Amino acid sequence: MKVLVLCGGQGSRLGPVAGDLPKPMVPIGGRPILWHILSGFAHWGFRDFGLLLGFRSDLVKQYFLNLPVMLGDVTIDYARGGAPTVAEAALPDWRITLLETGLDNQTGNRVKQGSRCLDATDDLFAVTYGDGVTDLDFRRVVAFHRAHGKLATVTAVHPPGRFGELGLGDDGLVREFNEKPQAATGWISGGYFVFSRAGRARFSDDPALVLEEEPLRGLARDGELVAYRHEGFWYCVDTPRDYQALNSMWAGGRAPWAVWREGR
Repeated sequence: MKVLVLCGGQGSRLGPVAGDLPKPMVPIGGRPILWHILSGFAHWGFRDFGLLLGFRSDLVKQYFLNLPVMLGDVTIDYARGGAPTVAEAALPDWRITLLETGLDNQTGNRVKQGSRCLDATDDLFAVTYGDGVTDLDFRRVVAFHRAHGKLATVTAVHPPGRFGELGLGDDGLVREFNEKPQAATGWISGGYFVFSRAGRARFSDDPALVLEEEPLRGLARDGELVAYRHEGFWYCVDTPRDYQALNSMWAGGRAPWAVWREGR
C-alpha cells in the first residue's frame, strides 16, 4: 500500500524557522519532520512512500539521496584523490518515490499526480500532509476503512491545546494545571486519509484543485467519507510556537509520536 505525502508547501507561517526549507524539511530533534512522519508509518508496517514535491524539491531529493552519507562513517583520502569511502550504515527499509508535482499546484492535483505511482495491485492508498505527527496506529485506520466499504476515511483528532489549561474548583482553587494539553472536546481533520482505488476518480487534472474542497466535500456530500476517531496524540507544525513545542518534547524525551523510539 502506497502512502502519498504532500511535501510541496513552503511553510511561510513558520517565518525564519523554515527559511528557504520546504515545510516538511523543518527539523525536529535534528531530523526533518518528514522523517518523523515516515518513521511513524514504517513502525506500523507501511514503508512504501510517494513524496509529492513542489517548493524546493531539490532539498528533499538531496536529503534522501545523501542519507547513506549522512548516517554512515565517511573516509576521505585526499592523498589518493579525495574519493570518499562510505561505510555501510543502518538505513531505514523504506521505498521512496520522489515525484515532481509542480511548483504551484494545489494539494488535490498533487494527489492526482501521485496516484500514477500506485502499483497495479494497490486497492487502497493513503494520503497525509508533511507537517503533522501522531501516535496513530495506522493499521487500525486501514482495517476500519476496509470494514465500512466507503471510498474514503479521514482521521478525526482533537486539536492540541495552545495554552495552559486550568482545572478549577467552585472555590476558585486550581485543582490541575496542564501545559498545552490535547483538547478533550471537538474534532478536526488530522490529515491522515485512506482512499479506495476508485477514489482516484474524485481528483482532477486541474492544477488549482484543493484536496479539502471538491474532492473531500464531494465525498462527504455523497456519503462516501467516514471518520476514524483517534483519541491519542496529534500535533501539527504550523507556527514557530508549534516548532518549539515539538522540539522541546523531543529534547525532553517525551515525544508521544515517536512510537518507533518507545518500542511499542
